[in-house]
This record gives sequence, structure tokens and C-alpha cells, in this order.
Amino acid sequence: MDFELAFIIGIVGGLVALAFAFIKSKQVMKYPEGTEAMKKIALAIRKGANAYLKRQFRAVAIFYVILVVVLTVLAVLEYLSPFMPVAFLLGGVLTQISAFIGMKIATYANVRTANASRESLNKGLTVAFSSGSVLGFTVIGLALLDVSIWFLVLRFVFGLEPADIASNMVMFGVGVAAFALFARVGGGIFTKAADVGADLVGKVEAGIPEDDPRNPAVIADNVGDNVGDVAGMGADLYESYIKSLHAAIALGFAAFAGTDTMWASMFLPVALGVVGVVASLIATFFVRTKENASQKELLNTLRKGEYGSAILAAIGFLPVTFLIMGDYWVGYYIAIIVGLIAGCLIAYFTEYFTSTHYTPTKKLAEASETGSATIIIAGIALGMKSTIAPILIVSGAVIVSFLVAGGVLGYGATEETFARGLFGVGVAAVGMLSTLGLTLACDAYGPVADNAGGIAQMAELGDEVRDRTDALDSLGNTTAATGKGFAIGSAALTSLALLVSFINLAHDHIYGELYLSIRNPSLLIGMFIGGMLVFVFAAMTMSAVQRSAGSIVQEVRRQFKEIPGLMEGTGEADYERCVALCTSSALREMVAPTVLGVAVPIATGLIFGLEAVVGLIGSATVIGFCVAVFMSNAGGAWDNAKKYIESGMYGGKGSENHKASVIGDTVGDPFKDTAGPAINILFKLVSTVSMVFVGIIAAYSIF
Repeated sequence: MDFELAFIIGIVGGLVALAFAFIKSKQVMKYPEGTEAMKKIALAIRKGANAYLKRQFRAVAIFYVILVVVLTVLAVLEYLSPFMPVAFLLGGVLTQISAFIGMKIATYANVRTANASRESLNKGLTVAFSSGSVLGFTVIGLALLDVSIWFLVLRFVFGLEPADIASNMVMFGVGVAAFALFARVGGGIFTKAADVGADLVGKVEAGIPEDDPRNPAVIADNVGDNVGDVAGMGADLYESYIKSLHAAIALGFAAFAGTDTMWASMFLPVALGVVGVVASLIATFFVRTKENASQKELLNTLRKGEYGSAILAAIGFLPVTFLIMGDYWVGYYIAIIVGLIAGCLIAYFTEYFTSTHYTPTKKLAEASETGSATIIIAGIALGMKSTIAPILIVSGAVIVSFLVAGGVLGYGATEETFARGLFGVGVAAVGMLSTLGLTLACDAYGPVADNAGGIAQMAELGDEVRDRTDALDSLGNTTAATGKGFAIGSAALTSLALLVSFINLAHDHIYGELYLSIRNPSLLIGMFIGGMLVFVFAAMTMSAVQRSAGSIVQEVRRQFKEIPGLMEGTGEADYERCVALCTSSALREMVAPTVLGVAVPIATGLIFGLEAVVGLIGSATVIGFCVAVFMSNAGGAWDNAKKYIESGMYGGKGSENHKASVIGDTVGDPFKDTAGPAINILFKLVSTVSMVFVGIIAAYSIF
């Protein structure tokens, strides 16, 4: 088989995914929107989300133009590949498209989910999950098209050799990473500023319910669900998915350069992606539930889809790996399955620490008995403890996939065995992300269900409808937490593969070996800087939420005080003012953290050398992984502990326990939806930026 031309299969797989996303979007749009009041609320949310993304795209365009000019100059001076400026721009555009499509369908599906929930729980679930499927399959479809078309263009239009194709493609993700960070940070600041402001003034000070139409920040809160949890998550996982393909292709070349298996090994990651498309597509039909289903039954419904797609993918990977890898198929098939299992395990343990079905979150809710301080302390402790499982799982996946793929540890190791073992780690990362279409569908379903609950409350649809949307929303909190855990775990595995790719590129530029001994001060300095970068980045994003939320708190207080009859329900809140405040603050605050992620690795390399960059990437990955898991799980547990109390436990809504849990949830909001999930993009951005500027660093570093 001609594995160079086989990349056409990747194009076919991408088109199938996009066609399925299109069909699902049409199905969603066929459902009615409901009453005039529901349509009016949904329109306000849709307008706010569209306005924010348009302004975000304009702001990001300035950044992109500047960087394209810089990259073009470097390419003319032959410090960079001539393809880099185009790849940078195209990567950013495709990431924006995937985020925009996912958010667009979510803003149409929220009201349809609420209306469908008037009829049955299963119908509400179907609409919300179909909306999530649009985002999931758009992401994998565009990524497969991008990777496959670039390979064919580089090989057959420009005639590049495999070494040049591998080195080019592994750097092509920098434009994707830059926009993903903008989307995650900007969307996260927007949604949490609105959420924190709405909760602190509405629930704690005014004592009104969540999503009460009297609260001026309630529309901004619903807008934030779309721009942060849908568009931001879509951009995040688009970046993880495409970078896992890039890294695995580069490692596949390094493992089998000059052999008959070289082209096959480069094609394998794309083939796995196509199998994942088919498996995820079939598994979407497993997601069905019955009326009056319990939370456990609803969770099991989504598990059928997630685990079903993983089982189908594992079956499909067997013949594909055998046909492509020949004599090496056994080791690489096991490595792929290890990645697949690792992803499922990370999702399970994230659920364990954040879901009310298990002891940790129930114990966290119990901590509210003694006030807000103790529930915050307990939540921080829970988040820290929750890092154990993901670290051990990823570590186990790395060592097992390395060894079964041909790697040898110790004195028996050779360059060849190491390279083939590292390719095993690369395909394990692809295996973990192979069923992303289904995983992301389960994740993006959550914000749609959350919006549906808000619309049901504001449109006064009745207790039965609200109970159904609350059930879907509560399930969405769990799927959102597991989705973030999955994103962070896959990012760690992908970043390790990118680190190896950076070292390989660095060797090519210095025509020798890097001095990576722990005795090298440059390496140690880089490790310290990488650790510091994670904490400074987290601090900047958290502070951004604090400042933005402060402006919303002041605005909501002002409206309650100045608008006649607002608290009595006879006055009308100025929703647009809160949306505008969140938009301007998010766009203003998202720039500095993103620039930090781009500038620090370049500056570190120019001052302390390539070895320092290796240390920076390594420590940013390890420390960032731990901090991201800690923040995301602590925030998810605080959120669900609040929901657990609202269900009637420990005094229920309006009790002192409930007020304490709201404070805990408010602290957790920027943890889980702004800083935590953005950190995993940060350490991948650091890796990719370092690879793009490796030539400059090698030529001009001071030490």
C-alpha cells in the first residue's frame, strides 16, 4: 500500500465527521423554540454570545497580523520554514471556525432543549447531546482535514522529504495554540465574571434563586456558558487533538527513518483518527434515556456512549494497526489501547472526586456545617488529593507504551529503541484522543443543558420542566468536570511527545547533543522558570476574574438600588450592560496571559540556551498538569457540593449551609473554568513556540 497517498483517507474521514456534524445541526434546528418568552430570552443570549466572539476575533486578528509579519520576516531570513506564516494563520482560523460553529449551534439548542424538556427528559437530553455532537465532530473533522491536506501539499506539491515534512508539521500547531489560549482565557474570564457577580449579589446578598430574571447578570451568565464552556472547550480540545497528530507523525518518522515502515508510521496517527471518527459516530446512537431517570441512570446513559466508542475504537484499531505497521503491530496496538484506557481512567477518577455519587463531594458538602471557611479548606484539600490518580495513570501510560513499542531502559538502550519507544508514547496520546467526537459531545452538552435550565426558570415553565432541566444540568456539571480532566490528561501526554520533538529539532540545529544533565545550571534555571510560569499564569487569570467580577458586582448592586420595582418583579433589568461589561473586561484581560506564554520560552532560550528551554517545557508540563488537575477538580467539587445541598441535603436552599456552599462555588468558578483548563493549553503553547523559534535560540542565545 502507498502510505504517502493514504493520507487521502484522512481527508475522507474529516469530511465524514463534518457531514455528520452538519446532519446533527439540521436535526437540532428542526425542534421548535417554544413560547415567545423563551424565544426572547434565547435571542438575548445568542446576541450576547455572537457580539462577544466577533469582538474577540477582531482583537485576536491584531495579534495574528503582528505575528504573521514577524514569522514572515524570519522565514525570509531563513530562520523559519517558509510555510510557517501560512500554517500559523490557517491554524488560528480553523480553531476559530470550530469554536464559532460549536457556540453557534449551542445558542440555538439551549431554548430547544428547554422546550423539548416540556415533553420528556429523553427529548431534552437528545437535543442537548445532538448539539454537543456538532462541536465534537466539527473539531475532529477540521483537524483531520488540516493535517492530511498539509501532508499531501508538502509531499506532492512542494516535494519535501519526510524529515522536512515531520519538522514542519510538528511546528504547525503554534497558531492553533495561540487562539486556543485566547479563547479559553477570554471565554473563561467572561463566564466566571458573570457567574461570580450573579451569585454573590443575587444568591448571597439578595437571596433570590439562580437564573432569576430579576438578576441583571443572569443573561451574561448564560452567554458566558457558551463563549467559555463551548467555544473555549472546543478550541482547547481542537488544539490537543491536532497537536497529538503532529507530534505522533514527527515521532513516527524519527522511529523508522530510512526504513520501509517510515511512511506507514507517519500515516498511522491519521488512520487512528479516522477509526475514532467511525467509532464515535456509531456510539452517539447509544445515548438514550427513559423518563424520570435518576442521576445515576443519566450518567450511565452517557457512559454507554463514552465507553461504547472506546470499545468500538479498540476493535477497529486492531486490523488497522496490523495492516499499517506489519511486524511491529503488536507493540503499537498495545500502546494505543493503553492510551485509550488511560483516558477512560482519568475520566472515571475525575468523576469520582467531583460527582455527588461518591464520598469526596458528599464530605465536602458536609464541611458547610461549620461555615464557608471550612468548605473552602476542604475543597482545596480535595483538589490537591485528586492529582494522585491522573499523575499515576499518565506515568503508567508513558512507561507501558514506551516499553511495549520497543523501548529499552538502562544500558541496553539505543537511539533506535528509544525512538521507537517514544513513538509508542505518541500513538498512546492519539489513542487517548481518538474518540474525541463523542467525548466532546458529552462535554459540550453540559452548557446547553445549563442554559436550558436558565431559560426554563426565566420563562416560568413550571416545576416539572425545571426538574428535568435541573437533572440534565447536574449531569452536565459532572460531564464538564470529566471533560476537563480528559483534556488535561491528554495535554500532558501530548506535551511529553512535543518535548521529545523539541529536543530532536534542537539537535538538528546544533549538530550535536544537548547537555541535559541535572548538573547543568541552564537546565535547572529552566525548570525553575517553568514552574514559576504556571503559577504566574494562574495568578494573572484568577486576578482577571476577580477584577472583572468586581465590576459586575457593583453594576448588579447599582441596578437593584436604582431601577424602580426590580426586586419586586415590576421593573426590568438592564441585561445588556452586564454583557457589555463582561465583554470589554474579558477582551482586555486575556491579552497579558497569552503574551506571557509566548514571550517566556523565547526569552528563556535567548538568555540561558536550549537546555534551559528543555527544563522549562518539562517543569511547566509536570507542574502545570498537577495545578490544572487540582484547580479543575476542586472547582468541580465545590460546584456539585452546592448542587447537593440545593437538592435538600444539609438544610437545602436558603440555609446557612447553602450560603457557605455558594461561597465555595464562587471561589471554585475561576479555578475550574478559567485558570485550570487554560494551564493545559499554556504548557503545549510553550512547547510549540519553543520549536518554532529553536533556530533563533540556537543562533543567538547568550549562554
